[in-house]
Amino acid sequence: MQTTFQILTQGPGLYEFTGLVADWVTGTGLLTLFVQHTSASLVIQENADPEVQTDLKAFFDRLVPPSTDPSMSYLTHTYEGPDDMPAHIKAALLPVSLSIPVTNGRLALGTWQGIYLFEHRRAPHTRRVVAHLG
Repeated sequence: MQTTFQILTQGPGLYEFTGLVADWVTGTGLLTLFVQHTSASLVIQENADPEVQTDLKAFFDRLVPPSTDPSMSYLTHTYEGPDDMPAHIKAALLPVSLSIPVTNGRLALGTWQGIYLFEHRRAPHTRRVVAHLG
């Protein structure tokens, strides 16, 4: 069973879509999620305190600043904007796919876990995440 979720983003940050996935899954099996973009990632993170998402974004922005930052002057892929190559680097550091057990139609996530698309670009995007439940 497969579907594709579309997640609308409004710039960098974490966008939770646990509810969309939870409403779609049935039965028992292994869910695989895969983001079809090279400048976004997927993560499972705490969904109780929004400061977690704020701090994660701030950490990765500090770890990989825009190409206009002097520390990034070695980058050559800069013609798509100062956030493009850093977005590719962040996507290379973070997962682009996740595996989640499904038991009796329920995601086997922990109490405070949520599924997030981590947008790394500044401009709004429509991101596609393919879901396969087998």
